[in-house]
Amino acid sequence: MTQASDPLSLHDRLLAATYRCVERFGLGKTTIDDVVKESGVSRATIYRQFAGGRDELLLETVAWELANYFNRLADHVRDAPTLDELLRQGLAYAHRSVAEHTVLRKIMETEPERLLPLLTTESMKSIPFIADFLLPYLRRETEAGRLRAGVDIERAADYLARAILSLIGAPGRWDLDDPEQVADLVGVELLGGIAAL
Repeated sequence: MTQASDPLSLHDRLLAATYRCVERFGLGKTTIDDVVKESGVSRATIYRQFAGGRDELLLETVAWELANYFNRLADHVRDAPTLDELLRQGLAYAHRSVAEHTVLRKIMETEPERLLPLLTTESMKSIPFIADFLLPYLRRETEAGRLRAGVDIERAADYLARAILSLIGAPGRWDLDDPEQVADLVGVELLGGIAAL
């Protein structure tokens, strides 16, 4: 089967082309015609893939890039020996990678009013992904006796997923470039309520 006739490959190709257009022109100025030129795919084919047109295409492109981002983050921390270490490595990596993400930085500087609603909507869809990723680590911590007895690990995973997303987007008073502050944040704020005494 050729790439053009595979709807999944075509879909991903269009998302990648849209991402390159956003990188070049920004969210507000990217048009369907730009994606046509970048992808070599006709307008009609784009509208068959994205019936909602430009808005749907941009929304799905943001969701696609967020999924890629969280997959890279998961790969980076997957071998962490403990939940504490996973959270430390993950927060530091997430902070660095957001700061180094050229497209995200460019859009946040030039058109945050367009990006923030998309990020908010799409990042909320990431909570179950992050929580599911954390569950085996929470189980392991429970088995090792490092969590308080009776901790509901599913609720803890949901809480940690929400906290991680919040910290990635707005670390507040925490300097995520400082390993000591990250250790304090993880030990006191994130795990303080569930860690065994």
